[in-house]
Amino acid sequence: MLSEKTIEIVKSTVPLLAEAGPQVTEYFYDRMFSYNPELKNIFNMSHQQSGHQQFALFNALAAYAANIDNLTVLKDALARINHKHTSYHILPEHYPIVGGHLIATLKELLPEQFTPEVEYAWREAYALLADVCITEEMALYNKTKQAQGGWFGTRLFTISHKQIESEHICSFTLTPCDGKAVVSHLPGQYLGIKVKPENSDNTQIRQYSISQQSNGENYRISVKQEGLVSYHLHSLREGEVIEVYPPAGDFVLREIDSPVVLISAGVGQTPMMAMLETLLSKQHNQPIHYLHACDSEAQFAFHEYLSKQQQAHPAFNCVTWFKDGKGGDFAGLMDVNHITDNLPISEGDFYLCGPIAFMAMIKEQLLSLGVASERIHYEVFGPHQTL
Repeated sequence: MLSEKTIEIVKSTVPLLAEAGPQVTEYFYDRMFSYNPELKNIFNMSHQQSGHQQFALFNALAAYAANIDNLTVLKDALARINHKHTSYHILPEHYPIVGGHLIATLKELLPEQFTPEVEYAWREAYALLADVCITEEMALYNKTKQAQGGWFGTRLFTISHKQIESEHICSFTLTPCDGKAVVSHLPGQYLGIKVKPENSDNTQIRQYSISQQSNGENYRISVKQEGLVSYHLHSLREGEVIEVYPPAGDFVLREIDSPVVLISAGVGQTPMMAMLETLLSKQHNQPIHYLHACDSEAQFAFHEYLSKQQQAHPAFNCVTWFKDGKGGDFAGLMDVNHITDNLPISEGDFYLCGPIAFMAMIKEQLLSLGVASERIHYEVFGPHQTL
């Protein structure tokens, strides 16, 4: 427990952090990678170049300082961070390194404001946060390791099948090289994939949603060709081997008996496919709506599967928006007002996945229609942000 004085001092630094801005975290990352370059094999360096990681860490620091006396406010955000950390294989020994560079950064950039008293308070505060995260993450590691088919760290998987799903998306079926079972995953979870592209100086770790229901034998990820790692994966052939971290993620299908609306854009389809397959296989006795937006019909993945399911299941309804206006049910950007009469506004659960701007737009539409905020669930890939 932190003392009242420590809490008061840390909360008093919120304006200081706001005034300093994201340059604090930019300096922090430059410092850390200079002293500990091995961490470049863990952190997503693409996010470093874009500035997204710096922005996310700055927001996280400010939020932690502002709510240090009531961490339950940050429960959901911390849970998501803990899951993401396990997919990067963040371990207890990493926390002192990060904490040391964080404290040093604040001392070096803000020498007058960051007095010995403030430094001591922040060291205590960081130690508390590290302890909370380590405890939760080790619990996640142990749970997965002890489960049937579970493991710790990376495990070798063979690309047993590749399937072109659309103009830019390819699915990869991953089968364990040891021939043993794989741990069950919850619909919506993702895998951490560890590779070393030829044109990269560092090992790269990325998270990809599992795009099929759990079967205990293999996993399927569906990857859009749009970055360093995805281009590398698309270049791999059936039979090649990659390293995989166990399933993680807290954006999962809730086990409740209510209508479900799955809303996605682009490659945001992938977790929705796992959710849909699971619902259909369990003979969900409530209506299921699948709403998807993309640029064109050529970029609409899984369209044959979705068409077959709509014909086979009267309670399943698929509606599409194609930006180019050619094919699909509607043209342009998704507007759920087009189908309001068919949606379970008051009793349904709505799941969103896609670009942040898309999800923010859809969330605003749903709220304006009267959908309760607690019934809107979403996934943001990359550094955690809110809508």
